[in-house]
Amino acid sequence: MKFDDFSIGDTFKTATYQISEDEIIKFASEFDPQYMHIDKKKASEGRFNGIIASGMHTMSLSFKLWVETGKYGEDVVAGTQMNNVKFSKPVYPNDTLRVVAEVTNKHSIKKENGLLTVALTTYNQNDIIVFKSELTALLSN
Repeated sequence: MKFDDFSIGDTFKTATYQISEDEIIKFASEFDPQYMHIDKKKASEGRFNGIIASGMHTMSLSFKLWVETGKYGEDVVAGTQMNNVKFSKPVYPNDTLRVVAEVTNKHSIKKENGLLTVALTTYNQNDIIVFKSELTALLSN
């Protein structure tokens, strides 16, 4: 969709994604090697009672699900910022995530481009919010 095709208040729902323990450990081993993400024994003794996904992993999956809706398509130029990032609840192995994206702001830049902000809210299979953020992207018109 082009910048002008979006309206403030538009809401989009993504597909779902089930995260595995192997994925959590693999991602965290490379990008966030803290015990609660990679050490089953120590994580089971901690406050989360087991392995949890890195917040960066949850954020990446949320963005992936949003992009895969195809709403930006070839009209996206680049991401410009992410604000108000909040990791609300832990994501556990076998959780199924989905995202609701709501257009919260639009700002035209010249005639050919505009900045579009969407609020991403990620839910698990129990409809509990696990992640929230505002994402702004530059789109062509």
